[in-house]
Amino acid sequence: MSVAVAADQAFLQDIRRISRDVASVHADAVDRDARFPAEAAEALREAGALSAFVPPEFGGGGVSLPALAQACVELGRACSSTAMAFAMHQIQVVTIVRHLEPGSWFESYLRRLSAEQRLIASVTSELGTGGDMGRSIAAVTPGDDGSLTLVKQAPVVSYGAHADDFYTTARRGPDAEEVDQVLVLHHRDQTELELTGTWDTIGLRGTCSPGFVVRARFAPEQVLSAPFSTVMSETHVPVTHILWSHAWLGIATEAFERGRAFVRAAARRNPGAPVPAANRLSRVMGELALLRSEVRSGLADFIAIDSGPGREELDTMGSILRFNNLKLATSEQTPRICMQVLEVIGIAAFKNDSPYGVGRQLRDALSAPLQVANERIHNFDARLLMIAKEV
Repeated sequence: MSVAVAADQAFLQDIRRISRDVASVHADAVDRDARFPAEAAEALREAGALSAFVPPEFGGGGVSLPALAQACVELGRACSSTAMAFAMHQIQVVTIVRHLEPGSWFESYLRRLSAEQRLIASVTSELGTGGDMGRSIAAVTPGDDGSLTLVKQAPVVSYGAHADDFYTTARRGPDAEEVDQVLVLHHRDQTELELTGTWDTIGLRGTCSPGFVVRARFAPEQVLSAPFSTVMSETHVPVTHILWSHAWLGIATEAFERGRAFVRAAARRNPGAPVPAANRLSRVMGELALLRSEVRSGLADFIAIDSGPGREELDTMGSILRFNNLKLATSEQTPRICMQVLEVIGIAAFKNDSPYGVGRQLRDALSAPLQVANERIHNFDARLLMIAKEV
C-alpha cells in the first residue's frame, strides 16, 4: 500500500468515526437550536482533518481530493451543517495549496493551519453585486503604516463568528475595476465583524451564516499572488461544485437509507405480504444512482483534466459549462430525492421524532439551488452556449 493510499484510508476512517459518534449524535440539536456544530468541529480538529489536504512538508495530512470529497459524503449523511462547513473550509485550503508560490507568506500560513487546526471562512458574497462573485465593490486600500485594509458588506458569512481566518475577495485597489479582484487571507485578530443580520433559516441552520460588515487590516503578503481569474477557473469554482455536490449526495443517501429502513421494517412486520412502498423506493434508487453517477463523474473529469491536458483546460468554455452543470444537476436532484423519500415513507417521514424522519434532510437540501443561485448560473451558461464551439 502506498503512503498516499494509507493517508487517505486513515483520514476516512477518522471521518467515519466522527460522523457516526459525534456529528450524527448532535445533528438534531444543531438544527433545532440553529447552533454551530461545535462538537463535530472540535473532533475534526483533534483528528487533524482541517489540514488534511495540506502537503506533509507543511505539516498536513497530504490526502487526495477524492478523499476530501468522500469525507463530504460521510459528513453529509450525519449532519449537513457539519458537511457544508467542512466543504467550505476545504475549498479555501485547496485553493491556497494549488496556487501556492514557493517561499511566500502562505507557506508559513499552511504550517500554522496544520499546527493549530485553524478554521477558514469565506467572505465572497457582497451587497450590491447581485451575488456575482466575479465582481467586488470592496477594495484593498493602502494604510498609512504600510498595511492594507478593506471593508466589505457581506450578506452571508458562513460560520463567520466561529472562524479563525477569513478568505475574502476584493478589488485590487480603490481605482480598480469591479472585476479586477484579489484574494486575501486575514486572521481573526486582524478582523472586525459587525453583525448586520440573523440566521433563522429553513435549513442548514448550523452553518450560522448571518451578514456582517467585515473590516480587516493585514500585510501585503497576505494577498494571494496568483491571478484571480486563474484561481477561480482552475480551482475555486470547480472544487466548490465538486465538494458541495458530494455533501448533497450524502444528504440524499441518508434520506434514501431511511426510506429503505422503513420498507424493510414494513416487510418484517408482514412476512410474505406485498410492500407497495418498496416499488416506489426502487424508483428513488434510480434517481439516487443518477445523482451518484453525476457526482462521481464530475470529480473524475476534474482529475482527468488536471493530470492530463493541464490546468489551463479548466479555463475553457467546455470545462466551465461542465462544472456549472455539475452544480445545477446535483443541486436540483438532491431535494427531489428527499421529497420522493418523504412520499415513500409517508407520515413517519414527516414527523421529526420518527427514526424515519427526513424533514432535516429535505430542508437542508432546499438550500442547494440557492448556494450560488442556479438562475444566475443558467444565465451565465446561456451566454457561453451561444459562442462555445464544443460543450
